[in-house]
Amino acid sequence: MTESSRANRGWWDRNADEYQIEHGTFLGDDRFVWGPEGLDEVEAELLGPAEELKGRDVLEIGAGAAQCARWLAAQGARPVALDLSHRQLQHALRIGGTFPLVCADAGALPFADGSFDLACSAYGALPFVADPVLVLREVRRVLRPGGRFVFSVTHPIRWAFPDEPGPEGLSVAASYFDRTPYVEQDEDGRAVYVEHHRTIGDRVRDVVASGFRLVDLVEPEWPAWNTSEWGGWSPLRGSLIPGTAIFVCERD
Repeated sequence: MTESSRANRGWWDRNADEYQIEHGTFLGDDRFVWGPEGLDEVEAELLGPAEELKGRDVLEIGAGAAQCARWLAAQGARPVALDLSHRQLQHALRIGGTFPLVCADAGALPFADGSFDLACSAYGALPFVADPVLVLREVRRVLRPGGRFVFSVTHPIRWAFPDEPGPEGLSVAASYFDRTPYVEQDEDGRAVYVEHHRTIGDRVRDVVASGFRLVDLVEPEWPAWNTSEWGGWSPLRGSLIPGTAIFVCERD
């Protein structure tokens, strides 16, 4: 857990500028997009109808440049944007906004119990932590009873395929059941980037073990309007296999 956190904090600090240049146009400054397919919260309403967000306290985890938090603020919500990377939050400052920015680890949220009505994470934190149950329990702790947490991650089936957007990425190349993390190392053998694999069943069990109730599991289809490629995500791949899994969870 400690090595993953250290490695990914450094990676995102080093690569935040390039990430925002490459993907900033797609993400926008104040859009709430759940993944590379382009599923927008305006249409999905996974946190609830937009008109019901006004006055709600919302925590965005793995916020990056806080695009989702900025959209939430425009709906009248009171968001807090949290990210492990200081450099990502500097991009949030650059774009602007009146909501708080917090640099912290999702495994140790610096908030009191029952601080938020809602929490969300669009590809933030969960794919990069070694102990997702710890993060989920922390999120549950800071939610009020009846609170909802919605998070998106790389769809687990994608781990069986090469991370290529073209035809070479359509053939199974690895075991779906191999939980070995993807790790990049420096010349001294220290991890500099870590991404952890969980199967769909693992993710469901993590949600249940943390005390949440799973309300929905959304697998967005690739829309006809989206012609962009993002790593292994592409119209070709997206028309055949899911690339994103979105978990809608509630605290009873």
